[in-house]
Amino acid sequence: MNLTYRDEDGARLGTLLWEFGPGWRMISSAVLGGGIGPRSWVLNAQVVAGYSGMDPAGHLAALAPPGPGVGMMTAASVDRRVTASDGGVLAVATVGLRVPTWAAAPEGAADPELAPMLTRPPVGTINIVAALPVAMTDAALVNAVMTVTEAKTQALVEAGFAGTGTASDAVCVAVREEGPAEPFGGPRSTWGARLARAVHQAVRTGAEAWRPHDGESWDSAKEHPTRR
Repeated sequence: MNLTYRDEDGARLGTLLWEFGPGWRMISSAVLGGGIGPRSWVLNAQVVAGYSGMDPAGHLAALAPPGPGVGMMTAASVDRRVTASDGGVLAVATVGLRVPTWAAAPEGAADPELAPMLTRPPVGTINIVAALPVAMTDAALVNAVMTVTEAKTQALVEAGFAGTGTASDAVCVAVREEGPAEPFGGPRSTWGARLARAVHQAVRTGAEAWRPHDGESWDSAKEHPTRR
């Protein structure tokens, strides 16, 4: 995963590019390259807080390499990524938690991301990329996204945050194209369990390092690899 920087909107912003190459299939909720299909790279681009671009997919495409891939955005500093692994599964999370949010909010509840009393634009996105060295069926891929989300939420609750995530979180799960396709991706399947532990560790480490009182702080270690 390569980290580069660019000057944009008066700020120095980081861009993470993970070049997988051929032979990978991905499922993603990202604005660029979302859905299920062959993909060869994942881009996680930092943007300014309060980003108001009207064409985020086009913006990401201009930063991306050629070919099919996945592009996501965050206002969190991508150089503060957290990496964790478990049994051959690798998970990378960029964690921003200025505005943690419960998934099921009452209808008509004010969106804190848009609240006018905020003196600074919110910084709050958790982007997760996970790679598994096996093939999966489409159903197992959907199940894997559920597992990532459940593990993320568990990590946030354990870290003391009142929310299931943020309103702008994105996820990408990458698996191999070739080989016997795993039929399950849930947290009690072999590969789902490994995925859950890797994601949980990455998100919890990032969440525990977040300091909401000053917007976006980080402890002295920028990356925390975990191997089990």
